[in-house]
Amino acid sequence: MTEEDKVKKMAELRVLLEKRVKEMETELDGLRVLLDFVNEALVEKGFKRAEILKPTHTPTTEGEVLPPALPPTRVEVTPPPVLEYEQAIPIKTATGELLANLYTSEDSIRVVLAEDKQFTVDVPPFMAFLVERVLAKMQEKDREAAGTGEIAPDKILSYSIVRDGDFLREITIRNVGGDRARELKSTIRWTLEKMYEKMKASV
Repeated sequence: MTEEDKVKKMAELRVLLEKRVKEMETELDGLRVLLDFVNEALVEKGFKRAEILKPTHTPTTEGEVLPPALPPTRVEVTPPPVLEYEQAIPIKTATGELLANLYTSEDSIRVVLAEDKQFTVDVPPFMAFLVERVLAKMQEKDREAAGTGEIAPDKILSYSIVRDGDFLREITIRNVGGDRARELKSTIRWTLEKMYEKMKASV
C-alpha cells in the first residue's frame, strides 16, 4: 500500500469516526433527558438527592430491533380495541414546525407523524434510542415483572410501529400510565426533534 493509499484510508476512517461520535453524543443527550426526568420524579416523591445519584447495577439485555426493510413485526395481528383518545397534543419545533400529533388515553399513547415530514426508522436516534433503549427496555422490565407475578401478563407494555413504505406514519404504545406516560411524552418529543435536526442537516 502506497503512502497516498494510507492517507486516503485514514481520511475515510476519520469520517466514520466523526459520524459515530455525533451519534453517540446524540444518544448521550437523550440519556441525560431521561435521567433528569427520573431525578425530578424522585424529588417530587420525597427522595433525597444523594439517594437519586447513588449508582445501581442494571443488567444489560438485548433490545429487539425492528428490521428497516421488513414490515413492522409489532403491529397487532388482530384489530386492537377502539380507544377513546384525548385531544391531540401537537409536537412542534422551536420555530413552529409540526412534527407530529400525540394522543393519549387512560393507558395508551398514539403518535401520528406529520405527513409532510419524511421520518424513517433509520434516522437517528429513533431505533437506537427510542425503540431499543426506551420501549424495548420498558417491555423487558414488564415481562420480568409478569414472570414474578408483580403484574398481569396483559399489562405488559406493547408498542406497534406503522409505516407506509419507508416512512413512519404512527407509533402506538399500550399499557402506559403515570410517570411512565409523562416520561414517554418527553422522550418522544426529544426524539422527533433530534430526527428533524438530522434530516435538515443532511439536505
